[in-house]
Amino acid sequence: MDNCNGDTTALENKLTHNRSFLYGDAVFETLKIVQGKILFLEDHYFRLMASMRILRMEIPMDFTMEFFEEQLLSTVKNEGCLDSARVRITVYRNDGGYYLPLTNTISYLIHATPLQSQVYVLESKSCEVDLYKDFYISKQLLSTLKTTNKVLHVTASIYANENDLDNCILLNESKNVVEVLQGNIFMLQGTKLITPPISEGCCNGILRKQLIALAKKMEGLEVVEEIISPFDLQKADELFYTNVIKGIQSITKYRKKEFKTDLASSLVEKLNELILN
Repeated sequence: MDNCNGDTTALENKLTHNRSFLYGDAVFETLKIVQGKILFLEDHYFRLMASMRILRMEIPMDFTMEFFEEQLLSTVKNEGCLDSARVRITVYRNDGGYYLPLTNTISYLIHATPLQSQVYVLESKSCEVDLYKDFYISKQLLSTLKTTNKVLHVTASIYANENDLDNCILLNESKNVVEVLQGNIFMLQGTKLITPPISEGCCNGILRKQLIALAKKMEGLEVVEEIISPFDLQKADELFYTNVIKGIQSITKYRKKEFKTDLASSLVEKLNELILN
């Protein structure tokens, strides 16, 4: 008999044995759908497959890219938001065992919500950030995966809210910049666009990959993956972060330093050209 908020008469809670709930034993992908098309479908699918293999999950034979696409689109269609939607698929190991699972087979859950805009929009609102130093991201492969263990991001979000910040910059144990709460970070210094390498522990972002490719085609711009220290942020001309849902969001203030938004604006235009064509 389970006890849920003091109630021992209720039917068994479905979360009682769910390994995602108990151990964070799950990975997920958050995708954007525009006009019935999943943006960057192949990248999302192969990142999910790689994450499942790293976590020793058993991938069903029928879990092909076509099956993945069909399941996502049918969910969005049922929600009536094929024009523009945010959809998340969470893949979790099936019930059984404690730390050691009794099976490596999986189940999945898909949830879709409508989005207001099909295209990416660079929001003109201010975005003030600071460093989060209570806990650090580890420089290891697991940190690059989108797992359901996001306690660090949750506590950092609370910290940002308590300190009237719009976001926080997360650091690794070497005190180097890794990412922000909702995505990968980019820094412009002169004509050099810098983002931390995956080896620093940052999420292997889908839009990060797309943006690096787009920026490398821009004349007069050098794009590199290099370590960023907090001291470097003070010398930046521009800071922004990326994720598949928001696209690009400019960071306008870090401590006493304020930043331009010119490059971010140009990249949003190029990003929209890419997704609409």
